[in-house]
Amino acid sequence: MRRRRFGYIRGEVALIGQGTWYLEKADRASAIAALRRGLDLGMTHIDTAELYGSGAAEAIVGEAIVGRRDEVFLVSKVLPQNASRTETKAACERSLRHLKTDRLDCYLLHWRGPYALAETIAAFDELEREGKILSFGVSNFDVADLEEAWAIAGKGRIACNQVLYHLEQRAIEHAVIPWCEKHNVAVVGYSPFGHRAFPGPRTAGGRVLADIARALDATPRQVALAFLVRLSPLFAIPKAANAEHTAENARAGSPGLSDADVARIDAAFPRGPRPRSLPLL
Repeated sequence: MRRRRFGYIRGEVALIGQGTWYLEKADRASAIAALRRGLDLGMTHIDTAELYGSGAAEAIVGEAIVGRRDEVFLVSKVLPQNASRTETKAACERSLRHLKTDRLDCYLLHWRGPYALAETIAAFDELEREGKILSFGVSNFDVADLEEAWAIAGKGRIACNQVLYHLEQRAIEHAVIPWCEKHNVAVVGYSPFGHRAFPGPRTAGGRVLADIARALDATPRQVALAFLVRLSPLFAIPKAANAEHTAENARAGSPGLSDADVARIDAAFPRGPRPRSLPLL
């Protein structure tokens, strides 16, 4: 599994990680086996959130990483309604209990909410000083939000911005990715296959993916993931509820797309105009 620097954080993180949104709805044993298979294959970046199943997904992750915590780059997120200075710390403690760990490698604000960013970032600072989190970031932030968070947190403090990114939703390429690349902030794309909407084999885009996949001895989903992590600040966190799908995702770190491949995918899935607001799920 290929790795790269994750924003300003020392060391490198797997390009293709493991998402856990809706993982609690899968068979628990299969979900745990899928996460462990991912670790075996180098997919050591695991992302979760208190939102997912009201902590149930965190509990699944906690069980999956028992005895392997030091291998994992572990990320969770605080809900905006819990993101006051006091409640952020309480939410973090709950997540740590669910995950059966004493620390998070990165802790994110899930999206903007009712509390001032200064409150949330002050709580992140305290948690970082206490060793409960090793870094912090944001999710679903457009450039204006990023600028505000950057001004409050200071240079080199925001580790990442987690945002919606798949072949048919490329809005972040207009301004978010360039801003993050300039400021050394990692961009983590969630729902990289779309939300139950991956291009089918009979669609024009699906045929392009299949053609490139055949040439690379890969699958269309592997080609899609390779495209979505092609730029220096990019990471992706697909969810897999069984070990077979996890293994397929892991191999997406291998196909090397040529410039011609990238151009074909770009033409098949045009990014479109910049929207007025950042898309999210």
